[in-house]
Amino acid sequence: MSVHDTIRTIRELNQWTQEDMAEKLNISVNGYSKIERGKSKLTLEKLEQIANILNINVSDLYSAKEKGFFCLFSENSQNNSNIYANTDAIIFENEKLSLIIQHKDEIIKRQEDEISTLREMIKLQQNK
Repeated sequence: MSVHDTIRTIRELNQWTQEDMAEKLNISVNGYSKIERGKSKLTLEKLEQIANILNINVSDLYSAKEKGFFCLFSENSQNNSNIYANTDAIIFENEKLSLIIQHKDEIIKRQEDEISTLREMIKLQQNK
């Protein structure tokens, strides 16, 4: 994912329009649109300004270009939390969690079978 794609993705995750970002950056909407399309060369100063608005580090914009990128914004009464991770790590974690869930389901099934057997044994004992 390129820097301009990352900027657009994070803006969209924040549910901000291009107009919102242009206003925050104190530039025209057309100027901001060029940034998202990759038609504008970004200075380090402008990248720092964008990263500050998006509440991320400038390096996060570049690391997202080289690796898979995932971003989650969660709003509560006081904070925005940002989570960034390599998508390979997320895929691995999802597979691991799926196996844990599958194992849990097997254990539950086994325990339900044992409970059923114990109930039958109780019935047999009560009928004697």
